[in-house]
Amino acid sequence: MILDLLRLFLFPALMAFAAASDLFTMTISNRVSLLLIAGFLVLAPLTGMGLTEIGLHLGAGLAVLAVTFGCFAMGWVGGGDAKVAAAAALWFGFAHLLDFLVYASLFGGALTLLLLGFRQWPLPYPLVGQSWLLRLHAKETGIPYGIALAMGALMVYPQTEWIRAVDIARFALH
Repeated sequence: MILDLLRLFLFPALMAFAAASDLFTMTISNRVSLLLIAGFLVLAPLTGMGLTEIGLHLGAGLAVLAVTFGCFAMGWVGGGDAKVAAAAALWFGFAHLLDFLVYASLFGGALTLLLLGFRQWPLPYPLVGQSWLLRLHAKETGIPYGIALAMGALMVYPQTEWIRAVDIARFALH
């Protein structure tokens, strides 16, 4: 039952935290990515994932890290976004990686357009005292892409083996 609870809540909670952190501070702590990696490395063997499958998941994470590191080097994404994307890819493996990347891209595009529009208008006076909102409104500020990554991840996660393996009926009886 503990493993089922961890499968249900660990990844979604960490992704939601990454999104909130990026929204309010424009940073994602390395701890989030490290906890995602540690959570995967602990849960994968405990939930019956074999070495070959773990290796494929690691390959997916490393592939995304290589691409996002290049994007970071070009100044297109933040370092926290790059690390969280790779850590999320670790959980999805190649089986769900494309779905995750497509959803994250779509949400990222929508978020970018929304923020660009938001930044064209003056911030209403009652909101001026909110430092996080001022930072988000500033035209020179980037896009908190951790939000899009989390939304994409949370769209795909319910279709993964992590959730399909959970015995929901067991929770209904307690």
